[in-house]
Amino acid sequence: MADSMNGTAPRLAGHALVEALVAQGVDTVFGVPGESYLAVLDGFHEHRERIRFVACRQEGGAAFMAEAQGKLGPRPGVCFVTRGPGATNASIGVHTAFQDSTPMLLFVGQVAGEQRDREAFQELDYRQFFGPGTLGMAKWAAEVQEAERLPEYVARAFHVAQQGRPGPVVLALPEDMLTRMTQAPVLPPVQPVHAWPDPQALIELRRLLQQARQPFVIVGGGGWTAASCAALQRFAERWQLPVGCAFRFQDLFDNRHPNYAGDVGIAPNPRLAERIGNADLVLAIGARLGEMTTGGYTLLQAPRPRQKLVHIHAGAEELGRVYTGELLLQASMAAAAPALAALDAPSSLPWAGQAQAAHADYLATWEAPQVQPLDMAQVMKTVVRLSPEDTLYANGAGNFAGWLHRYVPYRGLQHHGRTQLAPTSGAMGYGLPAAIAAALLQPERTVVHVAGDGDFLMTGQEMATASGHGAGRGKGRLVSLVVDNGSYGTIRMHQEREYPARISGTELFNPDFAALARAYGWHAERIEGTAEFEPAFARALAAEGPTLLHLRHTADVISTRTTLAAIRAAALAGRR
Repeated sequence: MADSMNGTAPRLAGHALVEALVAQGVDTVFGVPGESYLAVLDGFHEHRERIRFVACRQEGGAAFMAEAQGKLGPRPGVCFVTRGPGATNASIGVHTAFQDSTPMLLFVGQVAGEQRDREAFQELDYRQFFGPGTLGMAKWAAEVQEAERLPEYVARAFHVAQQGRPGPVVLALPEDMLTRMTQAPVLPPVQPVHAWPDPQALIELRRLLQQARQPFVIVGGGGWTAASCAALQRFAERWQLPVGCAFRFQDLFDNRHPNYAGDVGIAPNPRLAERIGNADLVLAIGARLGEMTTGGYTLLQAPRPRQKLVHIHAGAEELGRVYTGELLLQASMAAAAPALAALDAPSSLPWAGQAQAAHADYLATWEAPQVQPLDMAQVMKTVVRLSPEDTLYANGAGNFAGWLHRYVPYRGLQHHGRTQLAPTSGAMGYGLPAAIAAALLQPERTVVHVAGDGDFLMTGQEMATASGHGAGRGKGRLVSLVVDNGSYGTIRMHQEREYPARISGTELFNPDFAALARAYGWHAERIEGTAEFEPAFARALAAEGPTLLHLRHTADVISTRTTLAAIRAAALAGRR
């Protein structure tokens, strides 16, 4: 085994691929097995002391787990699937990784070379399907034809996934290539190369800051580290800047910090939106300034915002893509944040006190009228109060996520690493696989997953993966909260706004989620009222193994800020 790991002994190409992953610092991969890459599966068996293969129940769940792995770091997430249906199922995780700027590798078993271009069983051209490009699903998609070049392709894949704007890479593996013998060497681990900001651009940035009267910082995107988040905080403190986090990147800046202004996402705090609208300088650091963060490109008007704009991003292709600005600066977050922290601030700033006022506005959003019989605001506040400080929170897509965005004070990466796993792509079904991956990769931490009923059943079968691999049985706990309102709530909300009182296609007929969870070997309880939740959640935190709490909720309380009845009434009144 030692000789093969040094690349001096002949071995199957499938084994060489596993050795390449081990050399890159990967100790866990997720996937669904397939006959197209049996030689790789045998390689995982051969090197089972160094790397584990977590077999999932559906490729979408496996890809979501790998995407969460890439978010958690320190290495890109890795997923293996078979050809055709396996790859198309996994594409949702690849798209999520692309839009979330998450480093991830997807390996796809491919038909044998001699069968190519005949529409063989489950054959696809993955280079076309995953379509690298600014609106594609992957940063790079390739097919490895020669066994001797496998380490080269793997090393390049790690480079591409991590450098510039991080993202997913897809490598197709012909079945016959994987069974060839090779003496390919094992290459050293790849580390991303960081781009440092231009010193002259930093001088211009300092000048723009000195001229400002109402600056605002929006932080987001991939490529952040604990050190760069700490440097960002020092920059905000030195310049007394209010900081908002882009859509579902709330754990890049400590939400309890007095400079934190709130999340700049779907339906943001109106006071926050007003503050950004009135800003004379917006400094976007790492954020992609997509539709969700900009309120459909209205909070910052495209292509020329009313506010002066400084945009710092790791990807040159992102700068100037939608917005022009006073200063567009390409730099890695690991390099940009320390450079910003080193900028000297003047002794007095005209906006002094604005950050504290913005934080007070954020804290005010924690106040909300009580709701009966189940108050989701109180539920989330109870979760935060009882859970360990380093708890990871995971969610998929749906209006239910608004309660996490509003009531969970995420910590910055410098404290405990990632504390938020959520898809900026809006992928339903993401939360449960992400939570399971987190529980397996960081078993010392508690993971709380929140899902809607429609969201949960997209990937609910991965409860079997959690049970089979012991998720939630370490020092930490795995708790899933399923908010059941019998509706595809987000779509119902839009439906009532556009076609009031005309319900079509949004009602759900649900199982007994607690009984379903018990069938998978989970602890489970059903919650009908607010008073029942705290003791049930305490029992979940004390339980050995994963727990699901089935929360019965009314569809009328559709978000943290309004009800279906109010939306319908406003829509009907507007039509009179």
